[in-house]
Amino acid sequence: MAVIAFIVNAVADLYFWIILISVLLSWLLTFNVINRHNQIVDMIWRTCLALTEPVLRPIRKALPSLGGLDISPVVLLIGIRAAQIGLNKYVFIPMIDKGL
Repeated sequence: MAVIAFIVNAVADLYFWIILISVLLSWLLTFNVINRHNQIVDMIWRTCLALTEPVLRPIRKALPSLGGLDISPVVLLIGIRAAQIGLNKYVFIPMIDKGL
């Protein structure tokens, strides 16, 4: 069970970092610090969008409009950490303690 807990936590941490990278990239692209004419930047941007948009889209629909401010990544990051803490505290640690 410890291996499954490790894998779940590793995937959650990896997705957390992908969301942060996509937010930072969006800011850098918005303020023209980098541009999508660079193939590497474009490849990273498209990969981040492909990995995050399916999860962020329903959150954006549920949140009220705040003008140009998009807080859906913040909501998702809080949700990921909350799910991770809940799984660790109430599922994985009790099962590991029981020796399962």
